[in-house]
Amino acid sequence: MEARIFWDRSPSPIGTVFVAVNRHGAVVRLTYGLTQGEFLEEAGPGAVRDREAVAPVFAQLAEYFAGERRAFDVPVDLAGLTPFQREVLSATRAIPFGEVRTYGKVAALIGRPRASRAVGRALSQNPIAVIVPCHRVIASDGSLRGYTGAGGIATKRFLLELEGYRPA
Repeated sequence: MEARIFWDRSPSPIGTVFVAVNRHGAVVRLTYGLTQGEFLEEAGPGAVRDREAVAPVFAQLAEYFAGERRAFDVPVDLAGLTPFQREVLSATRAIPFGEVRTYGKVAALIGRPRASRAVGRALSQNPIAVIVPCHRVIASDGSLRGYTGAGGIATKRFLLELEGYRPA
């Protein structure tokens, strides 16, 4: 039997945010910049729209965008990813609010100091944007490269500035 996924959408300063949680309430997907059809294709067959199931995630997102939340404490489920991707996203999730790390620093943190490009590839496939803050990872020269989310670098800059970080 396939695990049931619950989802809903909500407006935000970065566009319509789609959230999916598993039957235990852990976030399996948080994305924006997609149509509902594109999101449902990613969420998989059997996804059921259920505002109540995702309400805790949207409550924390609203607090984050209002400048009232610095860390998310909703559970996340990274089980569908490779071990390397899970390592990268776990290290990224540990980057404090308002701070940044380089791709090389994240690679070093997971014990693979020469894997900065692989770190970038793993972050480009982050299924739980914002909560797993890939926007906090920048290039070694301080530039805001490599953000594949909707809005690209402008969204990355917005999220960093929301957190009080002023990119060069």
